Amino acid sequence: MKRLVIVSNRVPVPKEGLRPGGLAVVLKDLLARKGGMWFGWNGTCHPDAAHLPPEIQQAEGVEYATIGLTPAEHRNYYTGFSNSTLWPLMHSLPEHIHFERRELATYWSVNERFCENLLPLLRAEDVIWIHDYHLLPLPALLRRHGVRQPIGFFLHTPFPAPDMLATAPDGGTFLRDLLKADLLGFQTADDTANFIFAATRKAGATAEDDCTLTFEGRRVRVGTFPVEIDPQAFAQTAVTAAGSQDLRRLSGSLAGRKLVFGVDRMDPTKGLDHRLAGYERMLETYPQRERQVTFLQIAAESRTDVPSYQALRNKLEHQIGKLNAHKGQADWTPLRFLTRGSPRPTVAGYMRLADIGYITPLRDGMNLVAKEFIAAQDPENPGVLILSRLAGAAKQLEAALLVNPLDHDGMADALERALAMSPEERRERWQACWNSIANRTALGWGLSFLNILENAARR
Repeated sequence: MKRLVIVSNRVPVPKEGLRPGGLAVVLKDLLARKGGMWFGWNGTCHPDAAHLPPEIQQAEGVEYATIGLTPAEHRNYYTGFSNSTLWPLMHSLPEHIHFERRELATYWSVNERFCENLLPLLRAEDVIWIHDYHLLPLPALLRRHGVRQPIGFFLHTPFPAPDMLATAPDGGTFLRDLLKADLLGFQTADDTANFIFAATRKAGATAEDDCTLTFEGRRVRVGTFPVEIDPQAFAQTAVTAAGSQDLRRLSGSLAGRKLVFGVDRMDPTKGLDHRLAGYERMLETYPQRERQVTFLQIAAESRTDVPSYQALRNKLEHQIGKLNAHKGQADWTPLRFLTRGSPRPTVAGYMRLADIGYITPLRDGMNLVAKEFIAAQDPENPGVLILSRLAGAAKQLEAALLVNPLDHDGMADALERALAMSPEERRERWQACWNSIANRTALGWGLSFLNILENAARR
């Protein structure tokens, strides 16, 4: 029986448990079903990390093999090139790109150390699945060391248009490295098309058809695999949470007002500053809504050592203070803004209580929060999803109110439309969105990718 080996930058080691959202939750069911090994960084930093062997743990049939980073590696590989260069590049935000040669050099060396530590742990029958922008060179490094097992790579972020990719240091090298995999997966058809165009124009690949490239004598499959949630399970979580003390307190504090709800990491790609501006514009354009609505935004802090994230926090604090000072009243705060994360069940309950889900990233590979909001709703009295048309999820959730996240007037109008929407239209829009996700699961997503990977590797 073939063993699945998942490789990602960060591994949720068993003693921590699975964190809410993100890659950990998406892959949990897959590893539980197939067994195997999860390899990557354990989240620790130590001066001697580069000389220490992987730490091996077993839990629920899964082997966790993890390494640490040195402080310099964390600074240059993770905070630096991965999150200050590649992250904004993938999201087509050139104004946030910061580049230092030493950070690129460390990015390469950390990927080499991933490879060196992974090699002794591999078995002949393994299927290797590498995840995300932190590990772009890894398929080529493994091949260079003689690995012949099937290798898949999935990019959770968007893949930028070729003109944007041209700003990447060593962009052509990264393309050629990725083409050493057997299957490359992307979130949307646009991302897949962008990669094919870049690979044929910049890396010397030849397109046989819409899903097959030839590179250096090998065939490489390319496909679109939108990441899914487990909608039925999340819906039940929301129903259960609706009766919790946290939800009763929030509901009581609203005093009958409509609830607009958003939840994100505090990240420049999420469009939080524009989202707040859209809400403020709604209160200015539709003054009758004052005192009728409260906006609760959860934006858990992340990557606090990245300068662009620090700048965003400062900007948001100024916006929040100005909005509440100018629009607030003694018994009404227009905006409640939390930078501390909330437990997953509590967030599910907040979503079910909300009249509007307000999710407007500037660019997003998928945005599972949008799908979770749909899953959390009461079918008889659902809330309305306002979603950025630049989120990958917009390709599936077309019945949401889709907005341009830079158009403050457009977002204000969408908020007013959602607040005034009839129950019949709310149910109709929710049903269309629900139908697009109801029969899909995270496990099905993973199994679909692996099935195509194994077939591609046989060709």
